[in-house]
Amino acid sequence: MTLLSVEKLDAFYGDFQALFGISAAAGAGETVAIIGANGAGKSTFLKAVTGLLHAPREAIRFDGEAIGGLPASDIMKRGIAMVPEGRKLFPSLSVEENLLIGAYGRSGSGRWNLRTLYELFPILGERRNSPSTALSGGQQQMVAIGRALMSNPRLLLCDEISLGLAPVVIRDIYAALPAVKAEGTAIVVVEQDIVQAMKMCDRVYCFSEGRMTLSGAPDALSREEIHAAYFGH
Repeated sequence: MTLLSVEKLDAFYGDFQALFGISAAAGAGETVAIIGANGAGKSTFLKAVTGLLHAPREAIRFDGEAIGGLPASDIMKRGIAMVPEGRKLFPSLSVEENLLIGAYGRSGSGRWNLRTLYELFPILGERRNSPSTALSGGQQQMVAIGRALMSNPRLLLCDEISLGLAPVVIRDIYAALPAVKAEGTAIVVVEQDIVQAMKMCDRVYCFSEGRMTLSGAPDALSREEIHAAYFGH
C-alpha cells in the first residue's frame, strides 16, 4: 500500500526554484533512500512533505489524501514525523523530557512509548535523566529518532542521520530501523553516504540540482549509473 505519493512537485524559496517536477513514493513498511550531493534538494523535499515549505495541495498525498501546503502541525497529526538534520534537541531538557515532547499532540496509539524506546536504545534508558547536551553525538541522534517515534508515525522521515558520526555508531543507529519497519512504518532516509543508503533501502532516488536523476531498486542499479546520477555526468 502506497502511503506517500509525490507527483510533479515544484518547490521554491522565494523566487528561487529548488525542486523541479519531483515524483516519488513510499509504501507501508518500505525504506526509501534519497541520495545526492549537497544542494541537490534532498532536505527541501522533506520540508515540503512535512509542511515546513509550501507545496501545491495535490502534489503531495498521504494515504490518499492531498496534504501539500497544509500546516506542519496538521501533517504531523496525520502520522508523519521527521528526524531533522542536526538533531535539534532541547538543550535545557533531559533525555526523557526530549522524548516526551515527541508524544505531544499525537492522536493515535502504537508500539512506541518510553518503555519500548528504552528497549530499542538501552543507553537512553540509562541516561534518561541526563541533560541532552551531556550525550555523545550518536546518543543525541538516538534521542532525535526516539522523539520522532514517540508520535507513533506511519511515515518517518530522517534527514542525514549519519552525518558526522563514527561508522560504528552509524551501524548501531541503522540496526534499529528494522524494528521500526516491522510496525508497517514507511521510512524515508536522506543520506549522502551512498554505500550505507544502498545497504538499507528497498528503493532509492537520486537528486541532482533539484531534479530526479535516477530511481529504482538498489540491486537493479549499476555503480556507473549511480555515479552518473549523483555527480551529474
